Amino acid sequence: MTRSLLYTAALAALLAGCKAGGDNPGLEYAPNMYHSVAYEPLSQITDEDAGTWVNSLDNGRGEYFNSNKYNPYRMNMREPAPYTVKRDPHRWLPYRQGRVSKDSIDIVTANLKNPLDSTAAHLETGKALYYSYCQHCHGAKGEGDGLVAEKYAGVANLKGDSYLNMSEAHVFQVITHGAGLMGAHGSQVSPEDRWKIAMYVKALQKQK
Repeated sequence: MTRSLLYTAALAALLAGCKAGGDNPGLEYAPNMYHSVAYEPLSQITDEDAGTWVNSLDNGRGEYFNSNKYNPYRMNMREPAPYTVKRDPHRWLPYRQGRVSKDSIDIVTANLKNPLDSTAAHLETGKALYYSYCQHCHGAKGEGDGLVAEKYAGVANLKGDSYLNMSEAHVFQVITHGAGLMGAHGSQVSPEDRWKIAMYVKALQKQK
């Protein structure tokens, strides 16, 4: 009876030690399954014995070792060539001009041209994109009479006199960084699609 009580007390103490609470996370079974090692792309831990004391796997290395032994300098990812700039699938450079005042847009975009040819296919795609991203504010005909404009005054009428002479680059800039009431859409719409929308907006302005 006494021995049973001792076993019961020991088991209770053991289970109590596994209980988490406050700053005590409790005991974990196979901690390497819960806490994965983050792989830094350009700087690795190359010491294969690093973290041996916490490694529960029989793989002959430490838990913190995270290098690729088959790449130069044991990196998981190779460094890009110096001074290189990431380009999109068309090999276009990123558009770096930030948001500017409405009066300065034409100045900063003076040398910016639409790299896409004005084809029927591009215009058709631009129309579909316009209906997805723009018509709820600017309206199907670009006259600033979309459903959003019914709630918020000041949505641009793209067929207004002050907008007829704006370039495709101007439209691209506004879509990218926003202007006036319009917010930036550069993170939602790819550069190629922005140019197609700009192309369609200019075609829409010519429609009666």
